[in-house]
Amino acid sequence: MKKSLLSLLAVILLVVTSCGPKKSDNKATYGEATQQLVALVEQNPELKANLQKSIEQAKQINPDTATNRAQTLEDYYASFSRMETSMPWMVLKKEKVNVFDDIMQGFCSIYFIIDQPLPELEGKGFRNTLQYVQPFSGWMTQFNKSWGKYLDTEASWNESYYQLVLADPMFGLQNGWYEDPSHWKTFNQFFARHLSSPAARPIASPEDDAVVASFADSEPQGVWAVDGSSNLVEEAAVKSATVKSVSDLLGNDNPYKDAFANGTFMHSFLNVNDYHRYHFSLGGTVKDARIINGINPSGGILQWHPDQKRYSFTPSSVGWQMLETRGVVILETEKYGLVALVPIGMAVVGSVNFEASVKPGAVVKKGDPLGWFAFGGSDFILVFQDKVKFELQAAKNESGSGYKHMLMGERLGVVSGGKVSGKR
Repeated sequence: MKKSLLSLLAVILLVVTSCGPKKSDNKATYGEATQQLVALVEQNPELKANLQKSIEQAKQINPDTATNRAQTLEDYYASFSRMETSMPWMVLKKEKVNVFDDIMQGFCSIYFIIDQPLPELEGKGFRNTLQYVQPFSGWMTQFNKSWGKYLDTEASWNESYYQLVLADPMFGLQNGWYEDPSHWKTFNQFFARHLSSPAARPIASPEDDAVVASFADSEPQGVWAVDGSSNLVEEAAVKSATVKSVSDLLGNDNPYKDAFANGTFMHSFLNVNDYHRYHFSLGGTVKDARIINGINPSGGILQWHPDQKRYSFTPSSVGWQMLETRGVVILETEKYGLVALVPIGMAVVGSVNFEASVKPGAVVKKGDPLGWFAFGGSDFILVFQDKVKFELQAAKNESGSGYKHMLMGERLGVVSGGKVSGKR
């Protein structure tokens, strides 16, 4: 009897032990990129404290577990581990799917936590938030690449996913713009979808060198001056000026890095639903083409609106692009000198790619393919040289603030002035 009772107690203890939480087992079930984060955090007490503080601050602002799922460090790990093999609209799990809105809200929820300002990070990055500061920013870029690899597999796409996107008019699949969907075997093949034909995006004034065509489906953000030291000048509301280095943007080992002193800079923002292939805005000869690896922060301001239970994202004007993974193409035009075309891979899986034909010596026409982004919000920059005036002609919003979204190939603006001789 006593022996039987002891045996029964041993069985009960074994069952309870096996059913209870095992932290080491939980860690073992995390995805590979998340395991790397766990190891990084455990090896770096300062990073761990800052990440926990960011999570706590975000929780105080948004305690809603439906829209801020990572309210503890363990929740944070679990959320990232799930994302490693999930669709972009499943970051915040919901039964009813609205693809565009769910992608944007999920994207915001990821970056909201790591965009919390911390005094401890003051002066260590573009802003004093984890997403801009090493070593976390480096890990985030690695995570984005890891997620991108999954979105390159056939497991990331099927007929039901296609039907979800087809039902969302934000993606424009009903407009006859794009190639046959049978070409899409992975999510990223859908995301970087080709047009059905060049007629889907006619090029503005193809024979007029003075007309600059929009490089992508995007929303223009404005025009800035470049000073004599190749720094970008942004006039703040208080009339003080901050400067950002165009030379850094183009790469410090780029022979053309100082060719745009006293020039003009403009950029446009691509949203997740946009056509994510980009094209040449002008014709000419490619002088240089390179990819510069950087980090991939959100590049904007994230806010939580408790009355609406929604996040909002506003792209920052300038400066963060100098940190991002980016492509740089220097184009020599016949009449207007050198033009820098810079696709920026921002945020989640902000991958930048060039067409195989884009290499020094290639002669291109306005509207020719330049490259594509894999999944992620994106940005595109044009920089013109001194003595070349660029006039942005995009339509203003009805409110008078900001510019309306435009399609690739539409008239972005015009250039005038003369070629800058002998300048690199």
